Amino acid sequence: MPIVLRLDRVMADRKMSLKELSERVGVANVNLSKLKTGKVSAIRFSTLEAICDVLDCQPGDILEYRRESEN
Repeated sequence: MPIVLRLDRVMADRKMSLKELSERVGVANVNLSKLKTGKVSAIRFSTLEAICDVLDCQPGDILEYRRESEN
């Protein structure tokens, strides 16, 4: 997948646990865990907005686009 999730890095920078982020964002811990490990295919803008608000970051801090190699 060309979109790489960097939620774990941003959380580590803010010294925030998955449990704390889950409680503050209002999203189930299991759903944030899937997001953190990149095992999701979509994210709601409202969820992304809440995560950015709590972590005081921009969407680009969490999401990165990597062009797939052309063979």
